[in-house]
Amino acid sequence: MFIDSFKQHFESVADPRQSAKVTYPFFDILFGSLCAVIAGAHGWFDIREYLLGHHKWFLELGMFKAGIPADDTIARTISAIKPEQFQACFLKWMAAVHTLTQGELIAIDGKTLRGSYNREDRSSTIHMISAYATANKLVLGQLKTDKKSNEITAIPELLQLLDLQGALVSIDAMACQTKIAKTIIEQKGDYLLAVKGNQGNLSKAVQQAFSALRNDASSLEALQTEKQHGRIESRLCQVLDASTLEGNFSRWKGLKTLAMITSFRTEKGKPVSMEYRYYISSAELTPEQFASAVRGHWAIENSLHWVLDVVMNEDACQIYRGDAPQILACARHMAQNMLRAETSRKASLRKKQQFAGMSSPYLEKVLDSGLAEL
Repeated sequence: MFIDSFKQHFESVADPRQSAKVTYPFFDILFGSLCAVIAGAHGWFDIREYLLGHHKWFLELGMFKAGIPADDTIARTISAIKPEQFQACFLKWMAAVHTLTQGELIAIDGKTLRGSYNREDRSSTIHMISAYATANKLVLGQLKTDKKSNEITAIPELLQLLDLQGALVSIDAMACQTKIAKTIIEQKGDYLLAVKGNQGNLSKAVQQAFSALRNDASSLEALQTEKQHGRIESRLCQVLDASTLEGNFSRWKGLKTLAMITSFRTEKGKPVSMEYRYYISSAELTPEQFASAVRGHWAIENSLHWVLDVVMNEDACQIYRGDAPQILACARHMAQNMLRAETSRKASLRKKQQFAGMSSPYLEKVLDSGLAEL
């Protein structure tokens, strides 16, 4: 049953309260809060309202026998949870329910929780780095950093927590660092990194390697074109062996291939725009595989960050005390994973959330699906 599965994966999260002052069981508050987030709760008051509305269902499960705690009690309890413990349990849960396939694309990117700043210090807004399995649309792990600029130091820490064997890890240009590439290789994965000016010598060498191909008309047969939202976009991916680089780039562990993607965009009333983008990888990828992986990377923006903002209203969440923003961000990731795992109801995530808030039997389906092996 879902409760037993949840206990199995999250039992090591310690109750932060003094045992002599406990009225409401810690597991009840933790599990009940997750259920509320799945059903669309955005804050402490929402969580309590959900618990009150479904108190009979929780009683049937043997929970909240002493009644529903006040929202302040829920806030104090959740805010005091050690995020490292919760993160470790999340990783253990995902390792149990998700089996990594050879070549699976894992996108790494960061997102700022805009409402999470201390009201006396706007610069205290937290930033979360997430690892996202793009094919199954699952968050595999996350880590907090205080500022976007700290992504470079936080990404290796997150990578070391993940099982990357056989995976292709894609990250944007900010994380194009030799240490990050080395960490991915040591975790038995492959990297795909965007190359820009922050790696000046590498960027110049890659651009030079492709200089002869920029006007190569023979490659146009591989041009991919699509029409959407009133614009026409075409992309051409060309790949070279890393041995074509002029210079010593041995610090880039395992470097095997380079790619240049030429993008053309046409919009009504605007001139045609053209852009060159460059990438490096430790995997031996064909132009089709490279292009697919580069496109797949943007799923973390379109299928994760967009959903967190538009569907789950993450940026509007004003909770900031203690470690609550980080714990609730993780809970939203869990909710998104579980809602996507439940496939019997063909509906958007927002509609699934709404139905889970109205129907306890459907919530049980979501919990069963999310805690079962994918």
